[in-house]
Amino acid sequence: MKYVSTREGTAAVTGTQAIIRGIAPDGGLYVPESVPVIDEDFIRALGDMDYRARAVAVLELYLDEFSHGELEAIAAASYGGNFDDPAIAPLRTLDGQTAYLELWHGPTSAFKDMALQIMPRLLTASLRKNGERRTVSILVATSGDTGKAALEGFKDVPGTRVMVFYPRDGVSQVQKLQMATQQGSNVNVVAVNGNFDDAQTGVKRIFADRDFARVLDGRGYFLSSANSINWGRLAPQIAYYFSAYCDMAKAGLVKLGECVDFCVPTGNFGDILAGWYAKRMGLPVGRLICASNENNVLADFIATGVYDKNRPFHVTCSPSMDILVSSNLERLLYCLTGDPAAVRGFMADLSGAGRYDVGAALGDKVRAEFAGGFCRDADAKAEIGRLWREKGYLADTHTAVASRVLADIRQREGVRRPTVVLSTASPFKFGAAVLEALGAVTSETGPELVDELAALTGLAAPGPLTGLGEKKVRFEAWVEKEDMEQAVSAFLC
Repeated sequence: MKYVSTREGTAAVTGTQAIIRGIAPDGGLYVPESVPVIDEDFIRALGDMDYRARAVAVLELYLDEFSHGELEAIAAASYGGNFDDPAIAPLRTLDGQTAYLELWHGPTSAFKDMALQIMPRLLTASLRKNGERRTVSILVATSGDTGKAALEGFKDVPGTRVMVFYPRDGVSQVQKLQMATQQGSNVNVVAVNGNFDDAQTGVKRIFADRDFARVLDGRGYFLSSANSINWGRLAPQIAYYFSAYCDMAKAGLVKLGECVDFCVPTGNFGDILAGWYAKRMGLPVGRLICASNENNVLADFIATGVYDKNRPFHVTCSPSMDILVSSNLERLLYCLTGDPAAVRGFMADLSGAGRYDVGAALGDKVRAEFAGGFCRDADAKAEIGRLWREKGYLADTHTAVASRVLADIRQREGVRRPTVVLSTASPFKFGAAVLEALGAVTSETGPELVDELAALTGLAAPGPLTGLGEKKVRFEAWVEKEDMEQAVSAFLC
């Protein structure tokens, strides 16, 4: 299968080349030339498989340069004892029409592990297949979870260096400690004096600097990405939509062939876009519900067809969604229009004026596939409390956003359809907000919150989050957003 840029539509590359490059030379994102189509027999066969086999079956449709055996070995190494649940992505049923897909049982307790445990192995195999001898330097902008997942996935992987930028005051204390205490000889972490969009824009600017690329080439390096702009990050996420559907059918919540809605807490639009690809492939997906926090640029876009980042930026209790520039939306616009010139125009308008309008016809196409909604911090915390009291289920702040948006839509429409809510992080990563939601009073702000939440609820905290306070802090540096390239240069000197 070949991949093309959203801003060019030609000059196709292979899947391994798309993974190695991360972002296209013209600044666009790689998308498959065509989407593979499956039938009901494919889904039925997946039902009898474990998660690793399901992932292989989906990935080999997109990554045909890898043999079945290669992908089996990669999946076995990626999804094993590093996850604390043998199901890898277990489905928790709360009632006859609602289930929560827990994607946070990996080594960093966030859904990013679902892709970032397998992506480094796909990348290193891709490097070998293409005879690449230079060291790949992975640059990551994170709003909280991607950074730690990338650091953990790439630590001490031969032929790689990893540098993570995060907003200095825009992540939780647990997220910050997870990154600051990261082990590995090939990793670096730097805070940015700004928000996530500043960090993400800075990383994109570094990728676009061809003079800097030549300097790095002379040192034996080249740049790539572990953000969801890299197809190697997005493709593995498609698999867990198939897995959730199979588990819904096995649980008797739907009959094979019946549609399931998915409600996704979304900031950069990658997680929900993976669901859209699954639907395009033939998975019986009804609506994809895009749930935003108070940074509701995506919910507004779905409702109006106008994407406008010119608005206040809110620091919320769901920091991984504190994003105003949703990079993966570019992929959807290309797939719905097939027009790279139109996409270039939208992205130029976003860069220049901070907004773009896709027009009535394209807006209708978006609304035919997606619904949107948002909630504020107070509503998300109220939802955490409600789920715990009524269902005995403890949700993190991001999952609570999705759960509340789903509840609001159901109340407004008066209809309850079978729905999977994507649970994207352990509640123990956001102890202060979750404890407050449960009515607890605490004076702690750091890793001690993990123990407090465990004591209050009687639930065991994930192993990766315990003992963070005793770990040595390795990374404390911060830079202004204008100095990010200098920081990369110093790291790769």
